[in-house]
Amino acid sequence: MTLHDITELPDEGIILSDGTRLSARIWRPTDATDNPVPAILEYLPYRKRDGTCARDALTHPYFAARGYACIRVDMRGNGDSDGLMLDEYAPQEQADALEVIDWLAAQPWCDGNVGMMGISWGGFNGLQVAALQPDPLKAIITLCSTVDRFADDIHYKGGCLLNENLGWGATMWSYSSRPPDPALVGDKWREMWLERLEAEPFLPSVWLRHQARDAYWQHGSVCEDYSAIKAATLAVGGWGDAYKNAVPALVENLSAPAKGIIGPWVHKYPHFAVPEPRIGFLQEALRWWDRWLKGIDTGVEDDPDLRYYLMDGVRPAAWYEERPGRWITMSKDQADVSELRLPLGRDRTLGDGGADLSEQITSPADTGADAGEYCAIWLGPEMPGDQRHDDALSVCFDSAPMPDDTDIVGAPRIRLRLQSDQPQGQIAVRLCHVHPDGASTRITYGVLNLAHRKGSAKPKPVPVGKEFGVTLSLDQIAYRIPAGHHLRVSISNAYWPLIWPAPGKTQLTLTRGFLDLPVRHTATGDECTFEPPEAAEPWRIRSLREATNSRITETDHATGISTLRITDDFGETEDLEHGLTTGGIAREAWSIHPDDPLSARGETHWTQTLERGDWSVRTETFAQMWSDATHFHLTARIEAFAGDELVYARDEEESIPRHCL
Repeated sequence: MTLHDITELPDEGIILSDGTRLSARIWRPTDATDNPVPAILEYLPYRKRDGTCARDALTHPYFAARGYACIRVDMRGNGDSDGLMLDEYAPQEQADALEVIDWLAAQPWCDGNVGMMGISWGGFNGLQVAALQPDPLKAIITLCSTVDRFADDIHYKGGCLLNENLGWGATMWSYSSRPPDPALVGDKWREMWLERLEAEPFLPSVWLRHQARDAYWQHGSVCEDYSAIKAATLAVGGWGDAYKNAVPALVENLSAPAKGIIGPWVHKYPHFAVPEPRIGFLQEALRWWDRWLKGIDTGVEDDPDLRYYLMDGVRPAAWYEERPGRWITMSKDQADVSELRLPLGRDRTLGDGGADLSEQITSPADTGADAGEYCAIWLGPEMPGDQRHDDALSVCFDSAPMPDDTDIVGAPRIRLRLQSDQPQGQIAVRLCHVHPDGASTRITYGVLNLAHRKGSAKPKPVPVGKEFGVTLSLDQIAYRIPAGHHLRVSISNAYWPLIWPAPGKTQLTLTRGFLDLPVRHTATGDECTFEPPEAAEPWRIRSLREATNSRITETDHATGISTLRITDDFGETEDLEHGLTTGGIAREAWSIHPDDPLSARGETHWTQTLERGDWSVRTETFAQMWSDATHFHLTARIEAFAGDELVYARDEEESIPRHCL
């Protein structure tokens, strides 16, 4: 392939109908005005000037050199764009995207065909914009995204309040507190900054005011109407990421052309993600774009519906550099998967025959300490560790040794009959791989707010003292249990610090249950292959402070309170092209007493710095959350400094009633 010479525009203005200027960074073939090309849009709040530079450098010039115009747009109110952002995935965000797409299609260097690509926020809004059916948008590539904003994002998994609701909300509190770059916007940078700071919402409280799956969450959840998406969709995820369930859901439900890939990765693009093996993601994406934006027959329509990395069962670890395994292929109806029913039996056995049970589930409030991060992203020790400690605080059911290697592919489902002594409670179910020496690796898991047992639109308290049924679908997975090893179902009624605890101590009685395990015929080798990863030249930087990560659990033996302290120092780097120096440090603390769910507390503190020459700014953002039996309580603070001068400060404080949570 003959590569194109490319031109980069660091700050192209896109003027919206209301006069707002969005800042775009564009890479395109130098001759595109004479020979127009399709456009690929990535549309984010994460700051193209200093936030996503590392991945942008690897990705967008690669496509541009192969005949595409690549456009990285800072959303309204972020980075170097004008305006204010008041929420994530808001109607304004989507309306702006439609205008950007029309603007792109009308440019003399664009042939009128547009694609959208993005990971996480960009994967979400790619799906949402596709559902609005802008005519120029012919294809999307969505990575690490969701079809359901309520149940499969960072808010209310299984109706349980994820602590990521505070954690990621505090991240955005910090991210959005930074000013534009004066080198691009000029002297108005300070006015723009102060306007942003004054208008910036504290999103955890916004989200916490919607504790049921109401119209707020239905907006932007493409599962409300899959048929609205007409663009050809390539969906990509990772087993180490929180957002793997969307891939099979999209492939199964879209009427538009759709394919899916899930590897062993965390929340990163697959050409530089961990754990290995990485794949030639950019080559796969190019095949997708060439077919749906240029009309070239690249064979993508003949690809398997789903390509999964089937991971070998390995010993538990908080981090993996590589996962052994093999690539398998699946049809979207998963016809090659059968269901193996394993009853929960007496003597805490799994698979020996159904039985009436009377198992008391009364887990300490700190059960879940080895769950790892909800969404592994920062490349630290964030994966689930050895589950033996959490298993010891749970009710566990173990199978006999597996007679053969067993490939689990899909979403295991567990049905339970329970009684509760309280009207409010929660349950966490883990499927674990138990090694011959007793080590326990978490394969997959699910959680459920028992008030949401019949759905999340209208939660209802649990009938105290009466038996009721619940069904949990655990997260999708592809995992091999070796012959001679055991399966374990581990059940607790607490899972801290992944989910916020129920408002009081609860005793559940398990009276019956069974696990439906999706089992595929044993793969003997790779059933598909990918090219090795390629990328453009990396971002040119000078490191001034190396990045570090730590996770420390400590117990105060005077109070009995246990605290997980997480510090992510993202280091400090200087951009060798335009001289901007950026740095950041994130700190989180999650505390609880094992005997008191109402002792739960989350705290965050972020520092962000920007410098060039004698210009420097810094923001410090703080957030806290705690609860009593009836309310959630939140406080937050922003401090903004120009040099050493405090130029802005604001405090937020709110109490929000608990509703079946």
